[in-house]
Amino acid sequence: MERRFGATFAEPRRYEPAYYQNAFNLPELPVIPMHDREHIHLYRWGLIPSWTWDEEAAARLRTATFNARAETIAEKPAFREPVKNKRCLVPVRGFYEWQDRNGRKIPWYIYLRDHRPFALAGLFDTWIHPVTGEENRTFSIITTRANPMMERIHHPKHRMPAILPEDAENAWLDTSLSMKELNELLQPFPEAGMQAHTISGLINRRDADRNVPDIIKPYSWEEDRGLFD
Repeated sequence: MERRFGATFAEPRRYEPAYYQNAFNLPELPVIPMHDREHIHLYRWGLIPSWTWDEEAAARLRTATFNARAETIAEKPAFREPVKNKRCLVPVRGFYEWQDRNGRKIPWYIYLRDHRPFALAGLFDTWIHPVTGEENRTFSIITTRANPMMERIHHPKHRMPAILPEDAENAWLDTSLSMKELNELLQPFPEAGMQAHTISGLINRRDADRNVPDIIKPYSWEEDRGLFD
């Protein structure tokens, strides 16, 4: 990851690579913020706006901000300030989506055709706990409309994470860009550059260790109907 993004981990001993992360577990994930492009930091998933008034509101807001729709980030109170000067890259190797197929939720693993790490467009903010003074750095992943491949998988919502082409990563962190220019970067990633395959029901098993290579192993649901019903 450091070689791919030309940045080093600010706290390398705290970073724990994982095959699977669930947003509702509020994990700390790697991000590259626009104010420090030379370092990969660990921010917690689920953005808490800096203006949040208390701990209860923070807990409520963060579970509503795992994702930020590209079309409304300039309007939503939680995102309209971060999109101006608190943008970030969220490095990943892939992501998961569930397809509704005849009433069944079929899990997919989605990644780039060249298998390299890539960056999702993100927003971050810093919230200071009003009682303890603790600094909380959190982030959201921006979503955009789906490309044709993701439309087939993510029916009927037709959404996908905003994947930044490698040559657009620095632009996303550029402080001088206008909102119009930023919106132009948040277009659906070309289908030709992506790949996807179905995976087993292991990802749905809360009693199992999902941080294993088998979670992304290709699996055909047509060959074993009912195994995970």
